[in-house]
Amino acid sequence: MTKARLMQGNEACAEGAIAAGVRFFAGYPITPSTEIAEAMAKLLPQHGGKFVQMEDEIASMGAILGAAMAGDKVMDATSGPGFSLKQELIGYAACAEIPCVLVDVQRVGPSTGQPTAPSQGDVMQVRWGTHGDHPMISLCPWSVRETFDLTVQAVNYAERFRTPVILLMDEMVGHLRERVELPEKVEVYPRRSPKKTRAEGYQPFEPDEDLVPNVANFGEGYHIHVTGLIHDDTGFPVGSPTVTEKAIKRLHEKIDRVAEEIIHTESYFMEDTEYAVVAFGGTARTAYESVKNMREQGMKVGLVRLITIWPFADKIIEELAGKVKGILVAELNYGQVVHEVRRAAKGQCPVLLCGKYNMKSFEPVEIEAEIEKMVSDVEGGRA
Repeated sequence: MTKARLMQGNEACAEGAIAAGVRFFAGYPITPSTEIAEAMAKLLPQHGGKFVQMEDEIASMGAILGAAMAGDKVMDATSGPGFSLKQELIGYAACAEIPCVLVDVQRVGPSTGQPTAPSQGDVMQVRWGTHGDHPMISLCPWSVRETFDLTVQAVNYAERFRTPVILLMDEMVGHLRERVELPEKVEVYPRRSPKKTRAEGYQPFEPDEDLVPNVANFGEGYHIHVTGLIHDDTGFPVGSPTVTEKAIKRLHEKIDRVAEEIIHTESYFMEDTEYAVVAFGGTARTAYESVKNMREQGMKVGLVRLITIWPFADKIIEELAGKVKGILVAELNYGQVVHEVRRAAKGQCPVLLCGKYNMKSFEPVEIEAEIEKMVSDVEGGRA
C-alpha cells in the first residue's frame, strides 16, 4: 500500500482512471465534477496521456469515442446538464460498442438547477436517457476509497464488454475528503484484440464466445466500418429485421448473462432484521448512521446498499422483501429508485420513500423519523 493521503472523491476518481490505464480525457468544466478534469489535466501528461478541454459537452463525448477507437482507454466527467447533452453519443457508443467511462457527479436539477447542491436525481436518466434499446452498467460509490476502486472497475467493465459505463457519483462523495491508502497495483482488463487476421476472415463485430466483439483499433491495418446504424458482423448497415433483432438481443445478452457477477451490494445489521433501508451513494452513509442509531434503541432494522445501480439488483431486493416487514428507500430525489425496489419486491412487503430534494443532504434524524413512521404504519396496518 502507498502512504496515506487526504484526498477528495473527485481526485480519487482521477487516480483510479490513471491506475486502470485511462490515457485520454476530453471534458468541459462543470460543477461539481470539475476537480476530476483538473486532476486528469495534471496526471495524464505524467503517464504519457493526453488531456483536452473541449468547447462543450457534446464535443467532449465525441472526442473520447474517437480516441477509444484509436486504441486509448478513455474517460469524461460531467454533471447533470452536461450528461443530458451527451445522451446521443452515449447511445452511439452502445450501438457501435465503443468502450468508454463517463462520470456523472450529480447535482440538483432539472435544467441548471442548483449547481453546488447535492442530489441523486440522475438515476433514471443513466438507464433510460438515450433513445432505443440497450443495456447500461452504472456503479455508485459511497466513499473516497470506493470511488477509486469503482473507477478502476468501470474502466475494466467498459473494456471487457465494449460498452459505455457510467460512474454515478453525487456532490457529497465528489467533494468529500477522507484519509485513504491507495493500492500500488490494481487488476487491469486489457484492450481486446482481434483473434483473426484479415486473411483469416476478420470481421470487426463478429461476437466472441462471451458475445463481445474484438474490434481492432484504427491504424492497425484492419478495415473497420463504425456506424450508429444497426449493422451486421462486418460493421456495415443492414436493413434486415433478422439482423436488427439479433444485434439488439446480443447487446443485452452480453450484459445479462453476467449480471450476477457485476451486480454488487453490501448489507449491514441484517442478521435478525425486521425492517430494512435501501440506499446508495452519499445518502447510504447517512442511512448507515441512522440504522446504527435505531439498532442501539432496540429496533431491528438493517441496511442494503446498492453499489451497482444498473443492472438493478432484482434478486437481492426480492429476497429482502421476502424476509422483512417493510422497506424504506432513502434517496435525494422526488422518488426514482423506490419504483425499482417496489417492482423487484413483487408486493411481498410495503416499500416506502424517504425522499429529499431541497438542496440539502439527509441528517440521520430525518431517516430515523421515517423508519419510525414506517414501523408504526406497518404495525398499525396503514402501510
